[in-house]
Amino acid sequence: MPLVLEPGARLVVATHNPGKARELTQILENRFELVTAGQLGLAEPDETETTFVGNALLKARAAAEASGLVALADDSGLSVAAIGGDPGVYSARWAGPDKDFALAMRAVMDKVEASGSADRACWFTSALAVAWPGGPGLVVEGRIDGTLAWPPRGDRGFGYDPIFQPDGFTQTFGELDPAAKDAMSHRARAFTKLKAALL
Repeated sequence: MPLVLEPGARLVVATHNPGKARELTQILENRFELVTAGQLGLAEPDETETTFVGNALLKARAAAEASGLVALADDSGLSVAAIGGDPGVYSARWAGPDKDFALAMRAVMDKVEASGSADRACWFTSALAVAWPGGPGLVVEGRIDGTLAWPPRGDRGFGYDPIFQPDGFTQTFGELDPAAKDAMSHRARAFTKLKAALL
């Protein structure tokens, strides 16, 4: 089976977040008809892998098998050098059940300060996976490097954006114009690879 997606194909996005589905529609230039796992009532699988690639593929495969459609999933997070790459694949978990990222950002800084390290290097990773029902899967990864900013700055973006200052910029992802962020983010870099592989 050739790993190619025909324009207009119906894809399931392995998310329960309608906002993410809209974002993916834009990034994929409205080439496909997207429906979310949430809209189809699919259960969210436990993310049991220890890598972004593993979790993205796990989510895509689960959605593809449950829906019978080609599925797209992403797994992403922030890694901080001073604390051994944490929170990494556990980025969302650090925000707790209420998805409180103010709490998560504070936890990151507390841990960095406790480490005694002056290293503020950090990076965002995004793994994007496409899986065919009963068939193959494809995963790509994008990364953007930056510096940890404290205190948090900006109320644009989401998650850890207010403490991430991309290399070569004076603003955090929380301060940058969303279009500027989307053009260079870890997710955009992964999508560029995905589009090259599939379209």
